[in-house]
Amino acid sequence: MTRERLLNAALVLALFAVPAWALWADEPFTITLATRAVIFALAAVGLNIALGLGGLVSLGHAVFFGIGGYAMGILASHAQNYTPIMEAPFLIEGTKSMPIIWLVAVLASGLAAWLIGLLSLRTSGVYFIMITLAFGQMAYFFATSWPTYGGEDGLSIYVRNGFPGLNTLVPIQFYGICLAWLLLVLALNRALMRSRFGLALNAARQVPDRVRAVGLDPPRLQLVALVLSGAITGLAGALFADLNRFVSPTMLSWQMSGEIMVFVIIGGVARLFGPVAGAGFYVLIEHWLGGVSEYWQIFLGLVLLLVVLFGKGGLVGMIAGARK
Repeated sequence: MTRERLLNAALVLALFAVPAWALWADEPFTITLATRAVIFALAAVGLNIALGLGGLVSLGHAVFFGIGGYAMGILASHAQNYTPIMEAPFLIEGTKSMPIIWLVAVLASGLAAWLIGLLSLRTSGVYFIMITLAFGQMAYFFATSWPTYGGEDGLSIYVRNGFPGLNTLVPIQFYGICLAWLLLVLALNRALMRSRFGLALNAARQVPDRVRAVGLDPPRLQLVALVLSGAITGLAGALFADLNRFVSPTMLSWQMSGEIMVFVIIGGVARLFGPVAGAGFYVLIEHWLGGVSEYWQIFLGLVLLLVVLFGKGGLVGMIAGARK
């Protein structure tokens, strides 16, 4: 077994061991921190499909994260207020059911990624980055000027949404839901990396002319990757909004896009467990240093600088002693 596989196994063990210890020690806040890290890792895994495999540097991924959050907020707010979302031409009511909310979040985020990809993938490089950033800013300012759902003040949900057979207000049970989704998406990502589509997408990132020569269309491959990436990030957004029982335009901000990208870069771009390591590291640093100084991001910036300059494989690559 390689050192990276051992590290991956250790990260999986930590995902189970930390909340188990917190449950034994009666530390519900630690479970909440772990849940936050798992949700961020899920969002970063989504971005890693577009960035790591497809080579798409997106500064607009918060659009999908926020759409997932607002899908939860809108459906749950109408359910708690007993008012329908739409009455004509047909009735659409709110819901507090997590599976339905997840489905809506994934479909809405995937559709948004498809529409954004159709336009932004006509460009490449810095132009692609700027177009995705522009879409992100448009979505952010739309949310701030949407008074129906709180505008810039955001939207609160009084009770966490429900999942059949579980009490989602119990921290460890909600953590279990989020962890199950993370492990499922990691398995999907692993299969994707080894599939024909993943190999073709990786080739399109490195040698697009050769991919065209064998009859494949690189932008179409990248579009599929972007849709998958957006759908997964939207699911993470719905879970994040449910964790906080609150959704606001900050979920759509370019700072959130930057944070998700930082998770991937610190952990390791194109590494299967890189987003998990990066998100966990970020949450730990935020918790430990955030209470000491409001300038804790300075230390995070130094770590990011060191990783970019001296450890291009991220934390996973540095510890495993291998690069991709």
